[in-house]
Amino acid sequence: MIINVGGRTDIVNYYSEWLLNRLEEGYAFSRNPLFPNKITKYQLNPDVVDCIIFCSKNYKPILPHIGEIAERFNIYCHYTITAYGKDIEPNVPDIDESINTLIELSHIVGKEKIAWRYDPVLLTADYTIERHIKTFEHMVGKLSSHVGLCIFSFVEMYKRLEVNMPELIPITDDNKEVIAKVLGSIAKKCNLKIQTCESNGDYQQFGIFKSGCMTTAILEQAGGGKFKKVSHNGMREGCHCMPSRDIGAYNTCLNGCRYCYANKKPELAAENFKLHDKKSPLLLGQIKPTDIIQNGSQRSFLVK
Repeated sequence: MIINVGGRTDIVNYYSEWLLNRLEEGYAFSRNPLFPNKITKYQLNPDVVDCIIFCSKNYKPILPHIGEIAERFNIYCHYTITAYGKDIEPNVPDIDESINTLIELSHIVGKEKIAWRYDPVLLTADYTIERHIKTFEHMVGKLSSHVGLCIFSFVEMYKRLEVNMPELIPITDDNKEVIAKVLGSIAKKCNLKIQTCESNGDYQQFGIFKSGCMTTAILEQAGGGKFKKVSHNGMREGCHCMPSRDIGAYNTCLNGCRYCYANKKPELAAENFKLHDKKSPLLLGQIKPTDIIQNGSQRSFLVK
């Protein structure tokens, strides 16, 4: 089974102490976002956890402990570093600080266990195609020898963005082709493998692979062992990632990214953060008398 640490919120950046407590105690509870009175208990031990997938915009809080975690579990780290500043990602470290943290992470766990995510790619009057190209080239020069893979995707124009980012300029297919062609060329010059999500277009003519961002092939190449054949149905239409279980909670991320799908609004995340108890088995709040707790279905996908 794959445990996802970062799909619903940035656990690494804001809830590292809680995660370390959960790993020490060997289990975590996850509240069902659709049926809030239903809670699933997941065992967190290497016998049933094939890999822990981290996804964060700041690994600094967990750097002192990530080596110990990697000794117990197979891990894979998605590190998101974009072109944006505080106007779009208010509480995310700046580009150079993030690059330095990623390099430090790479020294600890190895480049093969890190994917740099340059996503979502979006356009505004300030964040133009030219600015993306210039920033991406700068970042590739710094990161190409410290990551095993670069993943990028274009922003999904879901309805909430009309309110959260009214300044967004819709990306046309022609825009996407221009961006993909240059990103592919820059990555090739630095021998950096680059891919996009399968649901995000086909740009293989520019040297850009098309794949899920969390597949058995990626984890095997990262040294995570040999996996059985597993259906890669993903979490949404067109996604081809292998199945995972998320122990986070929506509306709890304090990064404040204006394009975020996991937060309805930053104010709600700040309010919910007050309910966090690092000693609770739940990321948010406590167990209630009306809660129904069940054991999650956990089986290994690894070939033993």
